[in-house]
Amino acid sequence: MPTQHVKELLGRNCRFCSLVSKANGEDLIGTAGTWEHWLIMEVPQPWPQEIFQENPIIKSVIDLFQELIIQHGVNLKPMLIAPDREYSHAGFTRIFYYYRPGKLFSQFEKQEFVVPESKAADLLTAILQQLIQQPNNLSQFQQYKQQTSEIRELMVCTHAQVDLACGRFGTPLYRQLRKEYAAVSHGKLRVWQTTHFGGHQFAPTLIDLPQGSIWGHLESGILDLLVQRNGSVNDLRQFYRGWTGLNKFEQIAECEIWMQLGWNWLNCLKAGKVLAMEKDGDWAEVRIDFALPDGSISGAYEARIEVCGEVMSAFNSAKEMKLEAVKQYRVSRLVKVE
Repeated sequence: MPTQHVKELLGRNCRFCSLVSKANGEDLIGTAGTWEHWLIMEVPQPWPQEIFQENPIIKSVIDLFQELIIQHGVNLKPMLIAPDREYSHAGFTRIFYYYRPGKLFSQFEKQEFVVPESKAADLLTAILQQLIQQPNNLSQFQQYKQQTSEIRELMVCTHAQVDLACGRFGTPLYRQLRKEYAAVSHGKLRVWQTTHFGGHQFAPTLIDLPQGSIWGHLESGILDLLVQRNGSVNDLRQFYRGWTGLNKFEQIAECEIWMQLGWNWLNCLKAGKVLAMEKDGDWAEVRIDFALPDGSISGAYEARIEVCGEVMSAFNSAKEMKLEAVKQYRVSRLVKVE
């Protein structure tokens, strides 16, 4: 049954799914998605709901993209970002390619290109062909490669045409991050508007690259801790959707470890494995392996994740909100085994 807070929201004709999720106290952890590759391209706004089907550059590579996903099982997340009047260049298109560098890792490796608009489709094709070891001409684009591996990229969904909540709550968050943090970072941080990457109900939602963590229900007052990492990690727990280098249950365990060990955990190389799982997903046993980059310390944690209840939540903003039950989980056991 909906909570009293949700009943009151619906009684006021609330149209935003993220307000319903937040009022219900829905736990975000484990909702980040799992990705091994990110392909991100600048495309000017407005972005219609079906932008990926309508954009001519994307349409030119859609068959290759589908081959990667369906035939080769490549775990690739495509996204679009809006050009920025400071970062971007007229007549040129920026393309980011992030990839998992190994089994154990702490952040994604980054390649960034700024190419003439006429060459964007060819560059996308070369990157995609590389992923399935097909002949490609990626070497021809080296002159357009940018030396930006040290720049942190924060990407905020503002794709209102997919869901109103992302525009309503994502846009002011983007503007605050852009003005108060990117502008004074001396080029070490950039902030972008993006198309939808999953989780309208958690708006405003954000991707932190190259780390690859995803955040939701973000509030103005928590941004300093998120960006500067200058306080207790436990204060970020309610906003953390998970690290995209792991799957759902592994993300839940990884969060618990991070909350116990603090910021140093981010430097550890990590990998996850599901050891056992109940068929309906009511529990799972997982293992998280870790190591310091220099190899001086390594080990593993094992955890049991169990359902601890459910909340009624909405997955899309609408005039008439449809509520569905969402399982909530807890870490019932966490032990260091190595």
